[in-house]
Formats: sequence, structure tokens, C-alpha cells
Amino acid sequence: MIEKIETGIAPSSAPISDAVRAGKHVWLVAIAEDPVTGAIVEGGIEAQARRCLQNLEIALKAAGGTLANLVTVQIFLIDSADAAGMNAVYREFITVQPYPVRATVVVKELLARGLRIEITAQAVLD
Repeated sequence: MIEKIETGIAPSSAPISDAVRAGKHVWLVAIAEDPVTGAIVEGGIEAQARRCLQNLEIALKAAGGTLANLVTVQIFLIDSADAAGMNAVYREFITVQPYPVRATVVVKELLARGLRIEITAQAVLD
């Protein structure tokens, strides 16, 4: 059975969930949105990556886990020049080894205006 995780992050107007669980597995998506208002945060890639990872952390906590439970992470950027700034922030959050398997992909654009980064991830809870 698939269970929606109530993250407390402002809900999207699209038909999506921030986090779902099936058994010990949790699938997540995070964007650089203010968790209260849903507005995309302004600033460069560092500000957006930080908010995105904070939202991922919020969603994992709501599911009963932490960032240490991450198994895979997929990061979507709109500019390859943002990779260095994103990596600097990512290192602040992802500190426990083994690190999650990660893919970083550069895409033409993301759906929300002003959005530079989106993250999807999978975690396994204890």
C-alpha cells in the first residue's frame, strides 16, 4: 500500500505528493519553495539548493527518517554552471557515508518560473 506523507510543506496546485511511502521505502521530490507560502525562493543557486535540501530534510523527517536514510538522489539543474554552487551546498547537508547514489542532469527548463533546481530522491527507513 502506498501512503502519502504529510510534510507540512505548502501543497502544490499540481496533482503530486512531496513524499510517499511503501513499506520501508520513501520517494520524495523537493523544489526551492518557501515551505509556508509555496513561493520560489529568490537568489542564486546556493539559496535555491539550500532551500531545496531543507525541504527534502523536512519531508524525510515527516516520514520518520533523516538525510542519512537517502539511497538515491537525482538533481535537475537548468545551467551546468550551477553545479559548483549546488555541490558546495549539497556537501553541507549530505555528510554521512556511504553517500547516496546521485545523478545530476542539466535540463532545458523547470516548470516553476525562476526555479533553477529540483531534486527527487529515494530513502529506505530502518
